[in-house]
Amino acid sequence: MTLTQQILTIAMIVLGTVITRFLPFFLFSPEKPTPEYIQYLGKFLPSAVFGLLIIYCLKNVSLFAGNHGVPEAVSILLVIALHLWKRQMLISIAGGTICYMLLVQLVF
Repeated sequence: MTLTQQILTIAMIVLGTVITRFLPFFLFSPEKPTPEYIQYLGKFLPSAVFGLLIIYCLKNVSLFAGNHGVPEAVSILLVIALHLWKRQMLISIAGGTICYMLLVQLVF
């Protein structure tokens, strides 16, 4: 990429970030109640995104070949245990990721 292309790319990323951060404050006034569909999305969309991520991460796991999905299963169980214990999403995600990478790199 040329310098001009790099500057334009960074400018577009900054513009996209600023728009997505400030647009809700312009669209939804603090004096008016939040619309029902926005409240619905705020309630159910995070769970749907996590479900989609789980399906995406496990789509290529084969129970009948390779390591039979053992690293994935152990890591999922660790994520669940960490989340039930600490209730901290970042700790759960980091713990599961580290566990999976260690299992794949050192054990399987």
